[in-house]
Amino acid sequence: MSEIFASLTEMTGFGIIGWDSVLMWVIAFVLLYLGIFKQYEPLLLVPIGFGVLLANLPGAGLGIVDNALVHNADGSYMNLLDIAGKHGIMNLLYYALIKTGLLPPIIFMGVGALTDFGPMLRNLKLSLFGGAAQIGIFSVLLAAVVMGFTLPEAASLGIIGGADGPTAIYTTIKLAPHLLGPIAIAAYSYMALVPVIIPAVAKLLMTEKEFKIHMKKMDKQYPPKHDIKHLKTVKIIFPIILGLVVAVFVPSSAPLLGMLLFGNLVKEIGANTSRLAEAASGPIMNTATIFLGLTVGATMTAKVFLNPQTLGIIVGGFLAFAVSVAGGILAVKIVNIFSKKKINPLVGATGLSAVPMASRVANDMALKYDKSNHILQYCMASNVSGVIGSAVAAGVLISFLG
Repeated sequence: MSEIFASLTEMTGFGIIGWDSVLMWVIAFVLLYLGIFKQYEPLLLVPIGFGVLLANLPGAGLGIVDNALVHNADGSYMNLLDIAGKHGIMNLLYYALIKTGLLPPIIFMGVGALTDFGPMLRNLKLSLFGGAAQIGIFSVLLAAVVMGFTLPEAASLGIIGGADGPTAIYTTIKLAPHLLGPIAIAAYSYMALVPVIIPAVAKLLMTEKEFKIHMKKMDKQYPPKHDIKHLKTVKIIFPIILGLVVAVFVPSSAPLLGMLLFGNLVKEIGANTSRLAEAASGPIMNTATIFLGLTVGATMTAKVFLNPQTLGIIVGGFLAFAVSVAGGILAVKIVNIFSKKKINPLVGATGLSAVPMASRVANDMALKYDKSNHILQYCMASNVSGVIGSAVAAGVLISFLG
């Protein structure tokens, strides 16, 4: 009888369940709770959380294995069939879709098809705050080096401050793939907490008078000197020209930014390419999001996650995010010192990515202080430029450190 029970134990996973597996289940359940019940970035936190759960099922073999285990004796990579046969479906998906850097640009194409550059083009001055908000990336990069991270690891940590999940994942794949799981989860978790982080930083740095700066009244008092004529044509030309210019100066940003701008172009052309825009922002993007979330979550085995370095990533990621918000707010406050036409600093708070959630949060805050102060379109100018800024920043880091 004892032999039968021993055999049953070996057949099941009970014999290999440890405290570390149970702790990872708890982390998976927390991510699923945030995505399902709190509705924080459910399209990503749900697949990531379930991927974490799959990776830590005892004996299932669904966790992503160490990079060294997918090499042949001569040092070359195994082919995908060998990876699938030896390490299972999750490793096949990871090394085919994530390790190659395929999915983040595909998702960026969908984001581009959902993005309207109109508010940014009508308020080009406000788009500059999308650059100011990238300070969180580079300040935390330097702090991470002091903490003991290597430069590539620090860059991957700092890019969380761009508040753009695909950008963080793409940069980490190129610079520090062994940190992909913790960085991806930190990036998307803090994006989900935008409604908490932006108000907290804004209340710390802004006065009640600044919250009440009425952007539309400022426009009436100091009307723009130039209006864009033929905006439709400009919106078609813009992604072509911007893609060309940025690719020349920062070629390594082209995979992300190029796909973003292509998605935007097929949207702006209109009826002739509407099917392409619908596919990019619908089935293609949704499919990519599923596989991205599951495979990134599957990298989060107990061995990878339960170490001091992961704690440093979680703390550093939060600082990067908060400093980016603060950088945008302070940039507006500095501009207001020298300008008669005041800008609501909440516009600067949206200079990081997280489109359009950051803009909605900032607009709701402004309305709490003045029910007529709708600043959404102004925030979107800074917010959309933040997407471009984070992609360019990622390209710069990859160029220097990749």
